[in-house]
Amino acid sequence: MTQIFEVLEVREFPNFVTIDIDDVSVVGEVINVANSRKVYLLVDHNKKRIWTYNGQNSPFKLQIYGGILAGMLRKQLKLFYRVYALNMYSTEDPEFQEVMIQSVEPGRAKSINKDDFSKTVIDGTVGEIIIHNPGLKKAMENINSYAQPEDLKRIFLIIAGNIYSEEETPEAILKEEQYSTNLVKMGRLNNGFTLFKDRNYSTRIIVRNRTIQGIELYVNNYENLPSLRIKSPIIHEDKISNTGDMDTLMKAFQIPDSLPDVESEEKSSNVDEKSGEENKTQNN
Repeated sequence: MTQIFEVLEVREFPNFVTIDIDDVSVVGEVINVANSRKVYLLVDHNKKRIWTYNGQNSPFKLQIYGGILAGMLRKQLKLFYRVYALNMYSTEDPEFQEVMIQSVEPGRAKSINKDDFSKTVIDGTVGEIIIHNPGLKKAMENINSYAQPEDLKRIFLIIAGNIYSEEETPEAILKEEQYSTNLVKMGRLNNGFTLFKDRNYSTRIIVRNRTIQGIELYVNNYENLPSLRIKSPIIHEDKISNTGDMDTLMKAFQIPDSLPDVESEEKSSNVDEKSGEENKTQNN
């Protein structure tokens, strides 16, 4: 038995609440592509779990709200429940599929609204956030434990201030092409702030035990960079690096005293062609 709560952003304090979703029979009717911009909390009363689910196109701020509300739901249920991220599984994973077929029924969890908030609650929640620089090996284990988003490819990975990219290395090409993906360090982030504005990135932040493991930058698989169009004139180097002849340049601008009669030449060539064809016909 599972309860579903949708995370909503509101304009007034506390800026985010949940609403109960009770007009469906199974979880799979809600967790689908049509709701990719929404964030949900699933309370599984059989396994004592609170699943957080962030739609692939859901706003980052809404995902943050969902994490806070999941913690509040856990306190409401007397801490007997644990919070898990459903996004760490691919849609084909048996764990994900098991959640999708769970029946949606009323339960003991109650929707969180304005009356459940106080300044103390919000300040206490924010105070639990911790940022460390994890080790690369351990961070990669945690990051790779999450399924890759569908229809997206990872371009950059940021761990502890270092930027990494992925490089495909061929392993076998005789029978069939096989490649392995290796992580390549590209450099370090500069002091201050860094903006990634050159492409439409989708950012994924991996958090384990309130510690940021890494920041991944994804782009759509079908996205192609626009071709570079040079709108300024190009002067090739060989035209300016070699010494030219001024006399040749001046002659190029001179108008000759007499111009060839192009029309008369074309007429004479046409007459010659016709006479040649007539001679061939007579000989045949």
